[in-house]
Amino acid sequence: MTGLAAALALLAALLFAVASAVQQRSAADVPDERARGPALLLSLVRRPRWWAGTLSDTAGYAAQAAALGLGSLLLVQPLLVTTVLFALPLAARWAGRRLRRSDWAWAAALALALAAFVVTGEPTAGADRAGVREWAPALVVLGLLVGACLLGAAVRRGPVRALLLAVVSGVAAGLAAALTKGVVSLLDDGVPALLSSWETWLLVVALVGGTVVQQSAYQAGALEASLPAMTVGEPVVAVALGIAVLGEHLRAGGTEWVLVGVLVAVMAAATLALARAAARSAPPVPAAVP
Repeated sequence: MTGLAAALALLAALLFAVASAVQQRSAADVPDERARGPALLLSLVRRPRWWAGTLSDTAGYAAQAAALGLGSLLLVQPLLVTTVLFALPLAARWAGRRLRRSDWAWAAALALALAAFVVTGEPTAGADRAGVREWAPALVVLGLLVGACLLGAAVRRGPVRALLLAVVSGVAAGLAAALTKGVVSLLDDGVPALLSSWETWLLVVALVGGTVVQQSAYQAGALEASLPAMTVGEPVVAVALGIAVLGEHLRAGGTEWVLVGVLVAVMAAATLALARAAARSAPPVPAAVP
């Protein structure tokens, strides 16, 4: 089961990489005066390229959901950072650029650190679902973070706005990943149980809201401002929720915790470096129309 969950997570990462590259190219072409809420979506739905990215994004989420149904958040979500491994060559190819030696080095470091993390940490599944009492503190903290970022994004423009919206998108994606485990487990109980669960509707809000904010982040500034925050934010939030709410843990012991800490630091640094490299290879955002 663990091997299949890992394979599905890597497939999801590939599909998410294609989706982010295609959707950013579409959203970057939308002028600022049409970049708010429904107006942005109305502009995007008229673009076939955006629909291709959305299809890839949907397929990626289906693969992620299947992976979470078989494995823990501590296993699946770190593997999803390999999105940057796929996004980097895609962006470079479309931009007609060659990858640097440093890009290859960071890619190798990320791949090796992920493999060592899975072997050393032995991520262990916790509960698929948790009650409202267990969820409440985490939801309050995430709600305050999202509210602060949205307020900041409302009064800022350019890279700062893109970064703040990217943080919100990463939080929404991480929350959606944690909720997906519970919703997938409800499938065996039938449609009535699925539709009557608060987790299902909060998941819908997280997915829809996160998608709208993600497209706004793509439009607000260069991909270099948003992609690193999105790429790192989702697994950080998902893993934190897996530990704090669902009771997942690593089976490392003694000095292995030191190695796990080093591996996490390497993964974070490599992910940020590769995300910035992929963003540099993306097409520039057009200047705003006065």
